[in-house]
Amino acid sequence: MWNKASFRILSFLALAVLLGIVFLVPKTEAANHREAPITALDRTADITDWFAFRSYEPGRENTLTMILGVDPLLEPSNGPNYFPFDPEIAYRLIVDNNRDAVDDIIYEFRFFTEIRLPGVFTGFVGNLNFGPIPPITELFGDGDAGINLRQTYTVAVLNGDGSVACAPISVDTNENPLIAVPSNVGPKTMPNYEDLAGQGIFTVELCDGTQIRVFAGTVDDPFYIDLGGTFDSLNTPVVVLQGQDDADGIIVGAARDDVSGFNVNIIALEVPIDAVTLGEGIPPADSPNAVIGTYGATFRPTFRTFGQPIPPDAELVQIQRMGNPLINELIIGTGSKDLFSMSEPQDDAQFADFFLPQPLAATLLNTEFGVNIPPGPRNDLLPLVLYIPPICAGCNPAGEGPIADLLRLNVAFTTDPLNRSRLGALAGDFGGHPNGRRVFDDVTDIFLRVGAGVLNPDFNVAPNNQLGDGVNRNDFPVNGNGGGGNSQTSTAVTRQQNLNDLGYQDIFPYVAFAQDGRDSRHVDRFEPLTLGGDENGGNGGGCAIADAGTGNMSNLASTFGTFLIPVLFVFVRRFINKNNKN
Repeated sequence: MWNKASFRILSFLALAVLLGIVFLVPKTEAANHREAPITALDRTADITDWFAFRSYEPGRENTLTMILGVDPLLEPSNGPNYFPFDPEIAYRLIVDNNRDAVDDIIYEFRFFTEIRLPGVFTGFVGNLNFGPIPPITELFGDGDAGINLRQTYTVAVLNGDGSVACAPISVDTNENPLIAVPSNVGPKTMPNYEDLAGQGIFTVELCDGTQIRVFAGTVDDPFYIDLGGTFDSLNTPVVVLQGQDDADGIIVGAARDDVSGFNVNIIALEVPIDAVTLGEGIPPADSPNAVIGTYGATFRPTFRTFGQPIPPDAELVQIQRMGNPLINELIIGTGSKDLFSMSEPQDDAQFADFFLPQPLAATLLNTEFGVNIPPGPRNDLLPLVLYIPPICAGCNPAGEGPIADLLRLNVAFTTDPLNRSRLGALAGDFGGHPNGRRVFDDVTDIFLRVGAGVLNPDFNVAPNNQLGDGVNRNDFPVNGNGGGGNSQTSTAVTRQQNLNDLGYQDIFPYVAFAQDGRDSRHVDRFEPLTLGGDENGGNGGGCAIADAGTGNMSNLASTFGTFLIPVLFVFVRRFINKNNKN
């Protein structure tokens, strides 16, 4: 005879089985842009990427664009507060213009948070009958009522020693506040997100009359890499790209972009080139003055106050810096990563043993894949850490400066919209990496090839100059309207057709605006790229069934579990009734 206790026991066992099905299926969790132990614990100070390039927006070619990415791998749906900048961090975009690896010009951004609807449970709300609250269509004005968590910011110019050259400015040339663009919550709350995000581009006049443009906010992460394969001890499905497999705009075989579908916070700055170089105008390519060194850095007060603005007299300490991509991530040893992050570039000689004798990453190309690499010392890598040719064609040994991880840029080289390549200077496109870095440059493949010695003519041969991870774009080709997870369109935005899941812009701030929190998706290892009939991509919305892969298995388990709850209940009740009759 079954009693209530028996029923409870069986119900508990059924629930345990259900929980096992739903929760014990392994799930994949992405992690990257976490170059050092210190920033693995300090997410908002973690620099994801650093870009510096001569602008290629039509009519703006005489300007320099620098972009600092922070706060890695932001899941677009992760509300209710989403991804504000940290008010306790000073974000710095830094230029060395006299080739001594010492800071000369510093652009500093600081953020301030305002809670405008303290009784509302989410940071952004709109298109509700309650209130009513209209959809969010403006950063400020009649369409901003649903912006609960709003961030404003200031931009200041500092001298190299940290003294103030131009005090913080908080408004644009029209006296509008500088407002950070919030994450893309979804189409109901923000029905025309691209237009909303475009309002975050501000023109600011500095103290000397120089006009700059700024943008700060959450955007689609522009980086692309087979991340899981790289950090599974170089377990990548593609190593050598031959023929058409090395073309721009494709993903080869089982390679996948593990950064797909994620957002990131960026600060973008456009300044006239002659405001950051020595001399007048844009120097010729063979002039030393044409070359600048750049990097980004994050700073905190030595005493934390958690969420409060930095006190005016606070002493700041550097948390992280980034110049060249992947140096701290794949070159510097783990025991030295924090020291590297907090050191000044001019002191980088202390880290030279990680890459000049023979980088471990390059050695692994030889031991694991049989690639013939140059013997040490690796003098072919010196252009990345010294002011020397080919980037600084006019530099001589007396002016090469100390070893320093700076993203060096010869501003005389432009980007030809009709002949650009994801491989940058390695493919004859000298407007790109390792001469600076644009948002679409494939720094993973460039890093592999440079590590294999292609800057040395004797090693610029196959397979050294064919290495790659098989991710030659983000995820989806775009249709000119953005594509990807963002269903919004904008005729004012010119898109690149082949490299990014949402389509890079050809205008400032060049990155794609944020992924849609409601409809974005990630692409797993064995998930087909095809959605909606497109041969090599899709629209980012909806769902695809995977051949395998734990991400989709967990979704399947959740769906199955939802179905199983009433089935188990009916089964248990019938089983008990039958035994009671007996």
